[in-house]
Amino acid sequence: MKSTGVTRQIDELGRFVLPVEIRRALHINLKDYIEIYTENDRIILKKYQPACLFCGNTEDNETFEGKRICRACLDKLKNI
Repeated sequence: MKSTGVTRQIDELGRFVLPVEIRRALHINLKDYIEIYTENDRIILKKYQPACLFCGNTEDNETFEGKRICRACLDKLKNI
């Protein structure tokens, strides 16, 4: 894990600002979602990438009845 040397204070509502340099480097834009993980005493933030319901692929996904499905799994379903 790489340290950025950046610190931020938590406000009274539990919020903090993710620095613009980090948002730019990770291609995090306004209204994007962030996933929050914990590992021992660490908090891990990750840009949310919707994944295929069946295989977990984050590329070439479409929405079908509110569920994310990649093109490959959609093609497999069509052939059943």
